[in-house]
Formats: sequence, structure tokens, C-alpha cells
Amino acid sequence: MGKYPDLYEASIAELQDGLEKGIFTSVDLVNAYLARTEEVNLKGPALHAVIETTPNALEQAAVLDNERKTSGARGPLHGIPILLKDNIATLHSQGMNTTAGSYALLGSVVPRDATVSAMLRAAGAILLGKASLSEWANWRGEVPSGFSGRGGQCISPYVSLGNPSGSSSGSGVAIAIGLAAGSLGSETDGSIISPSSYCNIVGIKPTVGLTSRAGVIPISEHQDSIGPMCRTVADAAVILNSIVGRDPLDSYSLSQLEIAPDYIQALQADGLKGARLGVPRKLFEKADVNIIAAFNATLDVFRELGATIIDPAEFPEYDNDAIAQRETIVLRTDFKVNVKQYISQLVEVPTGVKDLSDLITFNKEHADIELVEPYWKDQSTFIKSNETTPDQAFYDALAANTAMGRSGGIDGALKQYNLDAIISPTSDASKPAAIAAYPVITVPLGFQPHDVLLSDAKPTRAIGPNMPFGISFLGTAYSEFSLIKYAYAYEQATKTRLKQLAYSEAIPKTQLGDVIGK
Repeated sequence: MGKYPDLYEASIAELQDGLEKGIFTSVDLVNAYLARTEEVNLKGPALHAVIETTPNALEQAAVLDNERKTSGARGPLHGIPILLKDNIATLHSQGMNTTAGSYALLGSVVPRDATVSAMLRAAGAILLGKASLSEWANWRGEVPSGFSGRGGQCISPYVSLGNPSGSSSGSGVAIAIGLAAGSLGSETDGSIISPSSYCNIVGIKPTVGLTSRAGVIPISEHQDSIGPMCRTVADAAVILNSIVGRDPLDSYSLSQLEIAPDYIQALQADGLKGARLGVPRKLFEKADVNIIAAFNATLDVFRELGATIIDPAEFPEYDNDAIAQRETIVLRTDFKVNVKQYISQLVEVPTGVKDLSDLITFNKEHADIELVEPYWKDQSTFIKSNETTPDQAFYDALAANTAMGRSGGIDGALKQYNLDAIISPTSDASKPAAIAAYPVITVPLGFQPHDVLLSDAKPTRAIGPNMPFGISFLGTAYSEFSLIKYAYAYEQATKTRLKQLAYSEAIPKTQLGDVIGK
């Protein structure tokens, strides 16, 4: 690999080591990542993973390089370039927008950094750019994953014109091929773990409230969570460490422990020894046959690593159809209320939108850039959300789903079978954690066979050869430390990620050696 780490796979620890030894600088890193993005984002395969980069990235890097020389590094993220999903606010004065991919919020002035953005800055991270997303975090209508008016259609780096999944599509794609060292995504139900699974990376959706949502464009205060999307569990733990904590601006965060665990300490290669893991078969009985086969085959890996597998370990009371209907009521109502609250706190909104009704009107008036024919024209979720009100049916749906996710779901199974955690293919893992507001972590599990049918692009392909998929670890509230321990031990034993690279045109060629001294 030579003198410099390969940016396709370079870990945060490797990058930090090179920076400490003076082999390269943060300015070099930024130059390399920007060049890599230039190669594949709008040119070449046109992956549309990044909506914009910050105009002062090199300035941030130079300041942090100088600080490293004069007073030393602040910590493991010092001088490390990170992407943020474009629903996570960054100070407008720093030159980037925060729009959820919509022209309706272009030019809007946020009052401050999102709390997680401020925490990354304080840790010394370079906020390199905004990753693209499914517009409004997949809450506008029946639109292909990865599309936004501002960002265009994001696509997979593993299957030509492949579905990148969403809503943190750009974060998944960008990190899969090394356009930054890591990214933040957000999840309401699947939006971190699904694109992480489709893009062959690690994603952590924390317990709701472990990471502050202040300054993040919302769907639902009851289900939204901000978490890291990285190439390794270790990288994800480093980023998670820097963004957890109580925040008076997000009341949900005040119920966590005053001092968060050090998630780096969970990176134990023998972390599965003695663990009892349950398999809720009914949860994923309709999953893709190749995914189920890979999942079944990998259970022996867990046993070899010292875990006991309880199979099946079903959720005591779990009705997927009823959950989905109730979740729709909760999310539609929350979105209407929460998005109005978010917009009301903005310092300036050039388009003049104030609420969901205004957003619907804006999209109709700017249909040429927002409601784009033929695949991207729908905003039915907006319209249905706008018809809601926080009535008794809303509160009943919320209470019923919370109970089914916890005592009827995750907590119920953990207790009944005396489990430490639950494992499932990622394709079906998000909903129990979503309605319970509990954590879930995905790591690479496998890839579709080389001879699997390549589906038609409408406009993206649902399946194709080498399309990645993941395995997820679910637990009770604030069980991230244990889940990271199990996920790390599994990842280190399998090292699945590098068994299949992205297709060659989607892999940027620029490396550190190409920019240093240029």
C-alpha cells in the first residue's frame, strides 16, 4: 500500500497516525477527498452522493494543522474530514446550506450549528460537506430512494444505476468509496441502517435522545436519531463518542446518563464470548432468499466466537401490519408539527415557506425542479401529513407502538429468552428499533451472487449482482456499548466489507500521493 493509506478504506486511526507523524496534513486530506468527489460525484458514474462541499474546508484544515503543531491534537477526530447529511444544520456563515435536499430551504439561515455539528467541530473534525439524501428524509412521497430536487438521483457504487437506499443515501455511497473519513446520517425508521447495508458499511442508529436532534430537520421527535455511518465499527465508535451527551435544546437527551460510556472500550475482539443472541425468525421471514441464506450461514461464526444463539427467539407480541398503520399516523402528525417548529426557528427563509402547507405549494409552483417527471413527481406523503392533527388517535397509536416495540418486541424477547441482544438481517431490522426508540447497528454480511438477475432501472435497480447487504444487532435503550462490542467482534472475525469492492468506475483514483506537494 506504500507510504500513504488507501483512501478507499483508510480508517480514522490510520489517518490520525499519518497526521501525527507528519506524513501528510489535513490540508492534503481535504484536497484528496475533494478531488475524489470531483471524479465520481457529478462526472464519471455521476453518483450524486454529495450535494455541496464547504468553501472553507481548506481553511478549516490549515487552522487545525497549525493547532496540531502548536498545542497538539484535540483527540482522535482532530483534522479528520467528515460529511453531514443535508438535514443537519451548519452555520450559514461557514458557507453551506441546510435544506433536506429541497429548494424550499435553499439560502435559509439557521440560528446555529446543529448540536452534533458543533460537537464535531469542538472535537477538531473538518466539516467537509453535505451528503445528499432522499428529499425530506424520504418523507415527501412515493419517490425513489436517493432523490432530492437539489441533489438529483443518488445511485449505488456497487450496481450500475443501483438503488442506494435511503434516506441517508449520500452518506452511504460517499463513505463506501472513500469521499470522506466518515459521515453523520439520521434515522426515523431505517434511514441509517438501510443505506449502510446497501452500501456495505457500518451504521449506528442510537437510542432516541442519546445524540441531540437540535438543529436537525425533523420527521418525528419520537423516532428521529442521529448517528455515524463509517467503513468500520471502530470509526463509528470514535464518531459516536464525540456526538453523545445531554443537550438542553433537545429534552429527549436529558434522560441519558450524565457521563456517556467510552465506546472505544467496546472494541473487543472477544466481545461475543458468553453473549446470548436471539433470532426473531418471523420478523424477516419474507426477506430475500439470498440474504436469509447468508444470515443462516453466519450463525456458526457467532457460535465459534463464543456466543449462544437462541433460534428462534420471537417477539412476544408483534404485528407488522398494525405497527405500520400506527407508525404512519405518528410520523405524519409529528412531521407536520415538528417541521413547522424547525422552520419557525430559522433566522431567514428566502422562499418565505413557514409550514407544510407552504412546502406543498412551493413544490407545485416549482414542479420543474421539485416534482420532476417521470419518477420524482409525487408529494402524497406531504399532502396526507398536512391533513393530520395531534388527536386521540395519534396518542393511542404512539402508545400502542411504543408498547409493541418494547414489552411486545425487543424488551419482551430479551426478557423471555434471557438474551443480551437480537440479531436480524438489516433488511427487516429497523422497525422494531424505530417504534421502541431503541438502538440498532448494522455491519456488512454479504453480497448478492454474481449471477443474480439485474433488475430494470426505474430509475434505479432494486437488485443486481454484488449488491451488498448487512446484519443488524438490536438491544434495549442505551445498550450501544454492548451492541458495539458484539458488532466489532463479528466484523473482525468476518471482514466482509473488502470481499467485494465497488464497481471500478465508481472508485475514485485520486490518492494522497497525487495531491501532496502539488
